[in-house]
Amino acid sequence: MAGPDRGPAVSRTSLQADLLAADARTARLAAQVRRLEARLSEVLGEQVWRESGIGGPEDTEPLKARITTLEQQVIDLELKRQERDDDLAAARAANRELMAQLNRHTD
Repeated sequence: MAGPDRGPAVSRTSLQADLLAADARTARLAAQVRRLEARLSEVLGEQVWRESGIGGPEDTEPLKARITTLEQQVIDLELKRQERDDDLAAARAANRELMAQLNRHTD
């Protein structure tokens, strides 16, 4: 009940809804913190690795670019192979159908 010194009355249902929303937001924020901590750990690890002198050479970028290019080529070739497999399956099905028609006409 609302009064001059008080705000509107709050229902149990609205409080539960607010609590659920707050729990969901807390879960999202906790997940985001975990992701950020993991990324920070990764970046710091790479930095320590380089600064310690035990890390790999700094010129790995061309190799990474080459890997990316080769991975894309693999994907493209797999798609072409799949298309050819599909074409072959369609040709075989057509051949079976033609042979079945030919056998029906010769009987």
